[in-house]
Amino acid sequence: MNISITFRQMDASAAIKAYAREKVAKLQKFLRQPMTARVTLSLDKLRHVAEARISSGGRHLEAKEQSQDMYASIDKVIDKLERQIRGAKGAAQAKARRGGATLRGGTRPTPLQAPVESEGRGSGAKAKASKSKKKPAKSRTKAEAETKKTSKVKAKGRRAASSRKTKTR
Repeated sequence: MNISITFRQMDASAAIKAYAREKVAKLQKFLRQPMTARVTLSLDKLRHVAEARISSGGRHLEAKEQSQDMYASIDKVIDKLERQIRGAKGAAQAKARRGGATLRGGTRPTPLQAPVESEGRGSGAKAKASKSKKKPAKSRTKAEAETKKTSKVKAKGRRAASSRKTKTR
């Protein structure tokens, strides 16, 4: 683990240097390979700016933060880098799952396939029908459809008439 801390436009402080080194060293626990970190602490007018670049294996992470206090800037940069590391790690795990490889380097076992049944009224047809949520449409004759339509119109007329009676009273 190699951590270099650079001060720009400000005096080097042993306390700030030790604080930054301690915080950056804690990020190593999230990474598998040894890391190299470059931390730049600078003063821009009244803003304390902290920048950090971390390289570990093939990953390169970078964060920059500014605030009224140098310690707060360092804390914010470390939080950003930790979030980036966790996000990259989660994305890598998801990619490994999608690719078929397990995290330990093995391969995913192939699932057993159920035997294909004939297209008759076997258990496969029943299972398929029970899984569907839509009900099959009823087949009606023209006479049934007309009586259904007229009963709806009559019911609507009754409701309208009853509402008129209540309004006039």
